[in-house]
Amino acid sequence: MQQRLGSLQPLSVQIGDDSALHAGHAGARSGGGHYNLHIVSAAFAGKNTVARHRMIYAALDDMMKGEIHALAIRAQTAEEAGLST
Repeated sequence: MQQRLGSLQPLSVQIGDDSALHAGHAGARSGGGHYNLHIVSAAFAGKNTVARHRMIYAALDDMMKGEIHALAIRAQTAEEAGLST
C-alpha cells in the first residue's frame, strides 16, 4: 500500500491495520483487510475530500477490489497537518 501511495509524493504516510477488530466480518473472511490511513501530500492542495479520496483509490487501484476491504482515510496537505515544508 505504501509503495502504491508513493505516486502521490507524500510527505508522510501512516497506515494502521484494524483487521483484527473486524474478525468474522464478511470482508475479513474473504481476505480483505480493514485499514486506516493518514497521508499528507502537496497533491491534495485545492482538492476537496472526495477528490482526495479518489486520488488515493486510483493509486491503490486493484488493491481496493481484494486486499483492502475497508479504508478509513485522513488526507491532508502539509499546512492542514501542521507540518512545515
